[in-house]
Amino acid sequence: MNLTTKGKYAVTAALDLAINENDTSFSKIADVAKRQSIPSSYLEQIFNHLRKADILTASRGPKGGFKLSRSSEDIMIGEIITAVEKRMDATQCSGEGICNAGSKCVAHNLWTELNENINSFLMNKSLRDVLNSRKDGPLAKENFLIATG
Repeated sequence: MNLTTKGKYAVTAALDLAINENDTSFSKIADVAKRQSIPSSYLEQIFNHLRKADILTASRGPKGGFKLSRSSEDIMIGEIITAVEKRMDATQCSGEGICNAGSKCVAHNLWTELNENINSFLMNKSLRDVLNSRKDGPLAKENFLIATG
């Protein structure tokens, strides 16, 4: 199973945009990158994936940038990760059941169940849920930094 930096950065950047979702303005990649300490060129690639997955909407021009295409309540963490990552999989056989010389290994069903639980967890957790579950108090837009690790 592999959740890479790309997936973590995608979630972090989407959370950053969710904090500003009540604003009518679009956020510049450079601004999100600076607030979250993500390289701009890397974030540009991530935002392109998120736009293609209809998670973000883009606007060109001086007041252009990116913003969430839907409410933060309607965007699931699993959607974001799926848009930028290859399939997360704890099995050695990509779920095909050929992990032990062509047949299922003794732990295959365990890893398959883990995959299902992780997928269910991520697909049932919205951006808003994550923001609402913060234990360190209410959100403040200024200097908001979301840890990625």
